[in-house]
Parts: sequence; structure tokens; C-alpha cells
Amino acid sequence: MAVPKNKISKSKSSSRCAANFKVGTPNLVNCPRCRKLIKSHQVCPNCGYYDGELIIPQEEEK
Repeated sequence: MAVPKNKISKSKSSSRCAANFKVGTPNLVNCPRCRKLIKSHQVCPNCGYYDGELIIPQEEEK
């Protein structure tokens, strides 16, 4: 049975794993209120609504 002669360091094994890691694009959905693209399950930064409720009051522009 094959046994490693020396210990493999954490950085060596982590770098081998990191070589195949790829960050995916975030899933974007349309805000049901203002139709802007936002991350899912987040408060809309444009209108301040989440799940039909006003979470962050926005200042009205004059």
C-alpha cells in the first residue's frame, strides 16, 4: 500500500484545490416593484422594498 514519505503542507494541498476553483456570477432577479436587477433575497437599493414591504425609506427627489 502506498504511504506518503513526508507530510503534505496545508498550503500545498489548498493550492492544488484552488487551481480548479471558479467564482460564478451572482444570480440576479428583477425587483417586482421597480424592475431593476438585484441579487435575490436582498433589499432593493433602488426602491428600498423587500417582499412587498418598505424596509429602507428613500428620500423623495424634488
